[in-house]
Amino acid sequence: MLTINETIIIPEAEIQCTAVRSRGAGGQNVNKVSSAIHLRFDIAESRALPDDVRLRLLALNDQRITDDGIVNIKAQNSRSQEQNRANALERLRELILKACTVPKIRKKTRPGKQAKEKRLADKAHRAQVKQSRSKVTDD
Repeated sequence: MLTINETIIIPEAEIQCTAVRSRGAGGQNVNKVSSAIHLRFDIAESRALPDDVRLRLLALNDQRITDDGIVNIKAQNSRSQEQNRANALERLRELILKACTVPKIRKKTRPGKQAKEKRLADKAHRAQVKQSRSKVTDD
């Protein structure tokens, strides 16, 4: 069971963890032991996620989420399979927590009177500076 927050708890049955061979340091051990963890979580089939969180999770622009709505996480930082499993679950938890936050709706605002006056004053000043750089003609 993976606890995301007070309201969202994902059962282990919805998360598939597969042990695969790891890359990197480890000597002979890396050739014998499958210590890396490949985690798969199907967002669309999950009953534990509320609909609004599911939609925000599917809308996230994250390379770990496929077009079919499946989260793929590979953890291979540690030589221990249990540490890699814990790391993969924590990364899934962080991803779902990211989708739990509701984005603030932007309110349209208009620039104030003082901001408009400052912009026009700066614009006039730049025009004056450029005018003073031009060639001087004898008339």
